[in-house]
Amino acid sequence: MAIVNKKIQTSDTTLLTVPTGKRYAITALMVCNTQPEDKGGSNDTTFDMHFVPSGQTRGTDDPNANQIVNNLKVAGADTFSFDTEKVVLEDGDKIILSSQAPTNLVCTVSYLEV
Repeated sequence: MAIVNKKIQTSDTTLLTVPTGKRYAITALMVCNTQPEDKGGSNDTTFDMHFVPSGQTRGTDDPNANQIVNNLKVAGADTFSFDTEKVVLEDGDKIILSSQAPTNLVCTVSYLEV
């Protein structure tokens, strides 16, 4: 099993690209807001996530065609887990995320080569 960690930027952040000749099963994906809890919500941040097939770009033809998470809010000191559904990615497929300001989010993905 392998993991990748990245801070999510306001521009497209490619978390993972499957190398040529490989196939990955995504076992878990977690997005953590690293800032403290704030009752006023100023540390809350939203994010989008896309699973992009090889040869396509985020939102090819239809801007939401490969979007799987839309504007999901993660409160300060909270974590979103995407771990009940399993996804298999082929070579060239990508996981792309983008957040809104403030950029408090980090993402970890766990995967197995299959």
